[in-house]
Amino acid sequence: MTNNDILIRLRYALDLKDKEMVEIFELGGVEVTLEEVRKILTNTRDFESEEEYEDAVEAGDIIPVNNKRLESFLNGFITFKRGKQEPKPGQPERPAFSDEPANNILLKKVKIALAYTTDDIIDILGEAGVGITKSELGALLRKKGHKNYKECGDKFARNFLKGMALKYRD
Repeated sequence: MTNNDILIRLRYALDLKDKEMVEIFELGGVEVTLEEVRKILTNTRDFESEEEYEDAVEAGDIIPVNNKRLESFLNGFITFKRGKQEPKPGQPERPAFSDEPANNILLKKVKIALAYTTDDIIDILGEAGVGITKSELGALLRKKGHKNYKECGDKFARNFLKGMALKYRD
């Protein structure tokens, strides 16, 4: 699952409008236009081959999202949902970018933005038909390098976003 797919699914699950997406990107420190948001949200599954996709990227019809841009969006999403937090003395204005996989970043940042508890995430995954224990979820939410850290796979992230869509859209 690409970072563009993550944004498409998150936008659908939370019923975010294009203008809200622009605002969230700006809160995360990324300047984008409405037209650029639409290019970011172009579904990559619409292309029949990798070559066709690459041609669309070269032509400027699609804007691929790297991990830093995705993380900036998610940081903006936290600010959008919870408000701007003043940094404590000695703390940087913007958090440093993580070297973790995008799916782990997604889980952590959405958990913060929507003030989810571990039980909330377990319930959301249950909506999508996925059972998980608190310790398994804790491993996904740990910092990279921790002895119990586990990388979040695409299928798990996809089911998390699907569960969110079922919770908020039904």
